[in-house]
Amino acid sequence: MRIKPFKGIRPPKELVTQVSSRPYDVLNSEEARKEAAGNEMSLYHIIKPEINFMPGTDEHDPRVYGEAKQQYQRFKLKGWLVQDQTEKYYVYAQTILADNPLSGGKEKTQYGLVVGAWVDDYLEGRIKKHELTRRDKEEDRMKHVRTLNANMEPVFFAYPHRDDLDKIVAEVCKAAPEYDFVAAPEGFRHTFWVINDQKTIAQITEIFAEIPAMYIADGHHRSAAAAGVGAEKQKATGNKDAEFNYFLAVCFPDNQLNIIDYNRVVKDLNGLSEEEFLAKLAEDFEIEDKGSEIYKPNKLHNFSLYLGGKWYSLTAKAGRYNDADPIGVLDVTISSNLILDKIFGIKDLRSDKRIDFVGGIRGLGELKRRVDSGEMKVALALYPVTMQQIIDIADSGNIMPPKTTWFEPKLRSGLVVHELD
Repeated sequence: MRIKPFKGIRPPKELVTQVSSRPYDVLNSEEARKEAAGNEMSLYHIIKPEINFMPGTDEHDPRVYGEAKQQYQRFKLKGWLVQDQTEKYYVYAQTILADNPLSGGKEKTQYGLVVGAWVDDYLEGRIKKHELTRRDKEEDRMKHVRTLNANMEPVFFAYPHRDDLDKIVAEVCKAAPEYDFVAAPEGFRHTFWVINDQKTIAQITEIFAEIPAMYIADGHHRSAAAAGVGAEKQKATGNKDAEFNYFLAVCFPDNQLNIIDYNRVVKDLNGLSEEEFLAKLAEDFEIEDKGSEIYKPNKLHNFSLYLGGKWYSLTAKAGRYNDADPIGVLDVTISSNLILDKIFGIKDLRSDKRIDFVGGIRGLGELKRRVDSGEMKVALALYPVTMQQIIDIADSGNIMPPKTTWFEPKLRSGLVVHELD
């Protein structure tokens, strides 16, 4: 992999909690408006610039992109974002605190290297994806990157872990961090170090050159958009050495990442009674009534179902899946084929209005709430995919079904920005 250090544009230490934000795509415009209320330094003014207009303003209005550019220039003029004078790498650590339900009672930290990733590695398939992207979402982010001439938010990559990189990162992290804070509202700790030593920078570049591939964990649309703008500039100038040939990425070793479940709720039983629905399920699953206490899937091919005030354990019967197929082995494939399609008639997870998706960060109690409220009729919880499954699928050139992976914590936006020129 080809990477390079860059002159990051970052908030002063004392302003980082005011400037940084959640990623643009994890909340809607009104949620961003509320989070940014009373804080003119919030990055949402740049990455969700529609909040600076009347509620209901189309986020794709040309005025909104123009506002993003004006806000970005304002942040730099005010000194809320300041450029480093020399090219650097950075270490970004995310910690799930011990009191967080995701931690299992034990604090867990993952350490990423913030780098400039090479556009051609993406275009030529060495940066591998496992999800499809939508062209409209790509174009939205491309307009944002073009207008600002900057990658405001990083993408989230995984690489095959290396002991030599782990040792370098551990050494860097012995020093006092540049930033160290717990972010609201999600409650994760974010810690950030600046790598100034030129020898260390050179070592990181050399080690990455030996890594054959990286994998997009989160941020497929941002990756496609960033690489797309870089490719446009390459074509227009013929220059493959300029800064625009690189885009902002945080690269984590694959053995540190935390993937949680991504669950489903459905509005109706497709005309079936609860008894008829359970009978159809029994054709392909072993069913066990778990009563009123929340039941969480405990292994691959085991599912949790909530219906009529009860939780059920579903275990797919032998012969209903193919463990030798990187797609067929996935529980999202099994549930899509044998429940959502076969019983409910839901064939397109991206467009069918009868189904919705709930990230595991909200807990299984959220599934119960949405069914008990009458909004939904049934909920299905899945055992999370593994990083190895993602790698196997990406290496085979396959694409995962929609709404399969949920990485947590999400990257914090605004810790560092990468300009293209």
